[in-house]
Amino acid sequence: MVIVMRQDATEEQLAHLVGKLQEKGLTAHISRGTERVIVGAIGDERVLQSVPLQAIPGVEQVMQILQPFKLVSREFRKEDSVVDVSGVKIGGGHFALIAGPCSVENWDTLIETAQKVKAAGANLLRGGAFKPRTSPYAFQGMGEEGLKLLARARQETGLPVVTEVMNTSQVELVASYADMLQIGARNMQNFDLLKAVGDVRKPVLLKRGLSSTIKEWLMSAEYILSRGNHAVVLCERGIRTFETYTRNTLDLAAVAAAQELSHLPVIVDPSHATGKRSLIEPMSYAAMAGGADGLTIEVHPRPEEALSDGDQSLLPEDFAKVAQGLRRFAGVCNQTW
Repeated sequence: MVIVMRQDATEEQLAHLVGKLQEKGLTAHISRGTERVIVGAIGDERVLQSVPLQAIPGVEQVMQILQPFKLVSREFRKEDSVVDVSGVKIGGGHFALIAGPCSVENWDTLIETAQKVKAAGANLLRGGAFKPRTSPYAFQGMGEEGLKLLARARQETGLPVVTEVMNTSQVELVASYADMLQIGARNMQNFDLLKAVGDVRKPVLLKRGLSSTIKEWLMSAEYILSRGNHAVVLCERGIRTFETYTRNTLDLAAVAAAQELSHLPVIVDPSHATGKRSLIEPMSYAAMAGGADGLTIEVHPRPEEALSDGDQSLLPEDFAKVAQGLRRFAGVCNQTW
């Protein structure tokens, strides 16, 4: 249920309404827009059947949310949400360009990559310290030592850090180093992990599952928002289909659909979606043209030596070319970064 407050409603009236909802065992989520304050009443709404909410001072309108994802839906918030990652805004016309190696391998490679992607125009640094791999024999990441290197790279370059957290036991540790917590595709429906990142006040990058519907993706975001963390960015990274030429199938229609259904920012990962460095540039333009709020691109100075995903990593000079072109294209797409 969505309760729209009058434009002249006072903080006392808002607090009175929240108190009434809490008396009935409901959770109140407050969204402050440019013109109105909206309160989402989450829980068993049947307990409100005998409560004349419309008569409460300061209340203008009471509406039912039809979507199963309540806090994520456009019905709850009409305006685009803008997520702030240590000063870098994502959404609402603010474009994020996230770049870096798939895995943190060593200091020299990480700092070289970080410095070059920043010079090219990236405004966030990505890198995996914990790596979910299909094979148990593949490189699994450096763990906390990798997180320390990412924090050191942030200190030297000023780029906020985005890195993956794989299970609930890692959340506190990763949150102590990173500026944004990434939930990978394989963990999109790890509900305990979603609750755990919802309990911390760090922005979350939620990747779409390998075979997940848009509704399932948004329901996963709902888990995070329902715990009080509204700083969520969705990431389309390709889904599994019958096609074998590309690593996955990039579903750009999902970007527009998610933005139509939800107020959350949506970015695209053309690296994982295609698995081919030759396809990253055209898919980056396509994503921006389709209204994406950002991109996350894998970059490595020596892809042939990369411990993971070398085939889909751009050389720094190629990334610089892509970033330069995107910056020119951004004006046409009403994006800034």
